[in-house]
Amino acid sequence: MATVSSSLRLASRMNRLGTESAFDVLVRARALEAQGKDIIHLEIGEPDFATAPNVVEAAIRALREGWTHYGPPAGLPQLREAAAANVARHLGISVDPSEVVITPGGKPIMFFAILALVEDGDEVLYPNPGFPIYESMIRFVGGKEVPYGLREDHDFDVDVDEVLEKITDRTRLVILNSPHNPTGGVTGRAAIARLAAALAERDVFVLSDEIYDRLIYEGEHASIAQFPGMKQKTIILNGFSKTYAMTGWRMGYGVMRTDLARQVTLLMTNSNSCTASFSQIAGVEALRGPQDSVEAMREEFRRRRAVIVDGLNGIPGFSCRQPHGAFYAFPNIRQTGKSSRALADALLAEAGVACLWGTAFGDRGEGYLRFSFANSVENIRKALERIATWVDSHR
Repeated sequence: MATVSSSLRLASRMNRLGTESAFDVLVRARALEAQGKDIIHLEIGEPDFATAPNVVEAAIRALREGWTHYGPPAGLPQLREAAAANVARHLGISVDPSEVVITPGGKPIMFFAILALVEDGDEVLYPNPGFPIYESMIRFVGGKEVPYGLREDHDFDVDVDEVLEKITDRTRLVILNSPHNPTGGVTGRAAIARLAAALAERDVFVLSDEIYDRLIYEGEHASIAQFPGMKQKTIILNGFSKTYAMTGWRMGYGVMRTDLARQVTLLMTNSNSCTASFSQIAGVEALRGPQDSVEAMREEFRRRRAVIVDGLNGIPGFSCRQPHGAFYAFPNIRQTGKSSRALADALLAEAGVACLWGTAFGDRGEGYLRFSFANSVENIRKALERIATWVDSHR
């Protein structure tokens, strides 16, 4: 009997999905390493520290004690309680465990919040440059993406006037991210207060991505959920990957009003069933146990920040502001005369330094590169030497 070959016919929505270039560059860098080339990795956004021993031991005990089965879709009660207490302690707001949903990583909170709230044609404001999955998910569900800028001359802080000017009757969701990826900018309390005062009077939700909230070098973290009228309108996204060096554990959480939490839990039931139980037990230890490793990691990142910013500012054609949070430097490279993609590609192929081009984070990232300083001081200095040598040879 003859077989009929069929072409792959994808749903049209698949054409609206974007990607995260950090993983693409990592694959290319690994391929070059397999060919024997020495690559310094400044592309991937994950701490280079090991997960704290007490957290690892908690996971091992959990495995031995049988935490290897399904758990509730919204998360284990003890982790929901620990996450609620952690957010309440750091932000000074009341959080009930019923307002917490545990997910396998932070991205599901982005996806589920957008999927649950945004209809076809609804407008969603998001930062550009910004984490690329924001735009990808908005487009995927049929929403209309409305970017707002984070400008260098504004210290990569939110321009409140621009955001407010872009809000219309079709606006359903505003996405905030502070500390910010890729710029390292931190939105100050005064700016957030202005936004909160305006949004409290509108039927608009806020997705507040606070995944880097413990990695701030000057001042303190502020959340829009802290301001009058905004807790019920805000979905806080947080997790364990950045603060506790647990990227591979795949565990995040969202804090939101209880009725929305029930809907997000329904999406968890339909997609992932639940987050790994033994990972959640380790998460309880991360939140409730000693925080020494968090403080030590932040101080080491502070030291590395000084090295990379000073080094980049010493390279002709580069100009780098000091990031106030996260672990990214976002230098302006316009004076090199090269596009951000061309320069990033050249540095990887010819200098052995992996980084990301600014337009990986949106069209307003043109003229910039993103370097992660989640690598050793020794490797950062070596990378700076390689970049300087490459730039000098191409002047």
